[in-house]
Amino acid sequence: MRLVLGFVFFLSHLLMTTESYAQQHKAEDADWVFTGGSIYTLDPAHPLVTAIAVKGKKIVALGSEADLKKWQGPRTRLFALKGRAMYPGFHEGHGHLLGIGLMRQRLDLTGLTQLSAIGERVKKAAQETPKDRWLLGRGWDQNLWDKKEFPSRRDLDAWDKDHPIVLTRVDGHAIWANSAALKVAGLTRQTPDPMGGKIIRDAQGEPTGIFLDQAMELVRRQIPAESRAQKRKALEEAMALEASLGITTFHDAGIDTETLSIYEEMQKAGQLTIRLNAMLAGDDPVLLDRYLPRGPQVLGDHRLMIQAVKLMADGALGSRGAALLEPYRDQPQEQGLEILTEEQIFKLSQRFAAAGFQTATHAIGDRSNRSVLNAYERVLKQFKDKDLRLRIEHAQILDATDIQRFGQLGIIASMQPTHLTSDAPWVPTRLGQERMDEGAYVWQKLLKTKALLVGGSDAPVEDPNPLLGIYAAITRQDIQGQPPGGWSADQRLSLDEALAMYTRNAAYAAFLDKVTGQLQVGKAADLVVLSQDLATQLASPRAILHNKVELTMVGGTVIYEK
Repeated sequence: MRLVLGFVFFLSHLLMTTESYAQQHKAEDADWVFTGGSIYTLDPAHPLVTAIAVKGKKIVALGSEADLKKWQGPRTRLFALKGRAMYPGFHEGHGHLLGIGLMRQRLDLTGLTQLSAIGERVKKAAQETPKDRWLLGRGWDQNLWDKKEFPSRRDLDAWDKDHPIVLTRVDGHAIWANSAALKVAGLTRQTPDPMGGKIIRDAQGEPTGIFLDQAMELVRRQIPAESRAQKRKALEEAMALEASLGITTFHDAGIDTETLSIYEEMQKAGQLTIRLNAMLAGDDPVLLDRYLPRGPQVLGDHRLMIQAVKLMADGALGSRGAALLEPYRDQPQEQGLEILTEEQIFKLSQRFAAAGFQTATHAIGDRSNRSVLNAYERVLKQFKDKDLRLRIEHAQILDATDIQRFGQLGIIASMQPTHLTSDAPWVPTRLGQERMDEGAYVWQKLLKTKALLVGGSDAPVEDPNPLLGIYAAITRQDIQGQPPGGWSADQRLSLDEALAMYTRNAAYAAFLDKVTGQLQVGKAADLVVLSQDLATQLASPRAILHNKVELTMVGGTVIYEK
């Protein structure tokens, strides 16, 4: 009997030990193991590995395929890269998610090089739009046309008089409206220019239908707003698009109350597929009064972050709204539009810093960039002990004396490489070649000051594909490979520098540097797999434009797989 009981005890102990070992082994099994390709970590200590393991939401191991054998179990999904390449998930460092989604629902005029081509699209859309609705579109750019001048409401009137029509310029800083839209808005020659905006007028003083910056609101406030359901659908479609492009974090540069409410609703329901760094619109006092007293919020394991405010210091270069220190070369009577003064920027940034919020200010012209730098310098002196990570969005045109201030003050330059390749053909007309060479899109000059550069697209102003931005950053050429050698070739970035803009640097700019931006053990499994290794495409950089996203993962969850 004792022998039988002893054997039962031994067998029971053996089964328990085996079960314990199995449970222990299972606890070490990764959910994913990727092997067989180049894995670029953006971690200077270990820049390149060939295998990575993901368990739960995080990266648990990096190394060689042999190193990661112990992480493989029966439930581990093995992903053979087969020569493909992995990178940290890309950030959209400056974009407009709702605008991307709505662009898919409106008339797209992007890239059209003839006024007549716009007319054909408008006439077709007018036939398909009920007469009681506004006809809306975006993407026109007069700099692409033979006659590089602003169009007129009379052009639109000739194509369609039945609908109020509003077409937004590609940069979002000008609108083109027809006579029906002006009538609804009650605008006449007596209507004054608002502060920070301009109504373009003809020789008789009549509005031509072109409204710049703050003047756009004179018309846009009459346009019926999209329903909450329409906005939510647009945001869902935009997030799906971003995921397919390898974007894992989106810096949404200036959102309104309803958009933020939708984000919060989606976050609570676990429906945010990508991480959102939602910047409050700085011109919405109700929104600021509601959220600033709460302090910065990080929700849903860094899925939604409410910790920054977006300001607008000036307009855009293409519509001559960028505020310049010297007049525009092609319109000597113009120096652009100063939407916020230095003192206003200082007081607002001071208020945001006191509440623990980051300030991100749109500044394109050299006059506005100087005003923002001056205001930020004053704020930094007042809040010496706070980690403010102040940002200038775009930082396109800089005076030579201000470039070094970015590094000296620790100001983040949030820039969009494809703005250069879109604008460069006509920038010398606006500024003159000397001013362009001195301070326009000067990426290397900023890097030499130790400034941190963040990459983005400003979509829907530009195509949201980060690979287009990386290509533009390393070539300073358009997608046709022009000009040979690139515009101001000495300002080109290396591949490592360009990748850092879209990963490590952008994560820092969003206070996410301890969460993502690099592939490191303990950090979130935010990653993207590309069909080709970017490093192998440098000999013929245009090949980058044909690279494809194979898989996008956020926090260990696949949000896109080809």
